[in-house]
Amino acid sequence: MGKNSHPKLFPGDIVEYPRNKYFSHFGIYFGERDGVPYVAHLTCRDSDTKIPLFGRALRAEVKLDPVELLGNKYKVNNMLDDTHTARDFHTVVKPAIEDMLGREVTFDILFHNSEHQVTLFRYGVKKSQQIEQVYEHIMPSWKKLFKEKKL
Repeated sequence: MGKNSHPKLFPGDIVEYPRNKYFSHFGIYFGERDGVPYVAHLTCRDSDTKIPLFGRALRAEVKLDPVELLGNKYKVNNMLDDTHTARDFHTVVKPAIEDMLGREVTFDILFHNSEHQVTLFRYGVKKSQQIEQVYEHIMPSWKKLFKEKKL
């Protein structure tokens, strides 16, 4: 994948890294440090790549990592721009990110995942479109397992 095929990133952009059929990992483009582009993202401390299905109350934190460290397949997905106003990066988003860095956060796949975190930073609202889709596909089978006491 050539370097030129990557989208131009502007500070505050939501960067989406597709992981599998249902899930992507999300970060906020933070800008360059020493010529290296960085993204701020919510990540589980114990395993950065594997999101547990019932990822609740896991220790997580917002980290700054080089954009390409999270994967070389990514796209800009400012998903709520049509309905929400993006907050100013330098006065609102950047300080919010810096305030969160390294602080322990509870990761919850349903209520506080990397997508919730980036929409919170960019728009001031928590939203996860992928979880809304997952509810339709996965929740029915979860309910069955709960009933059978397998979870």
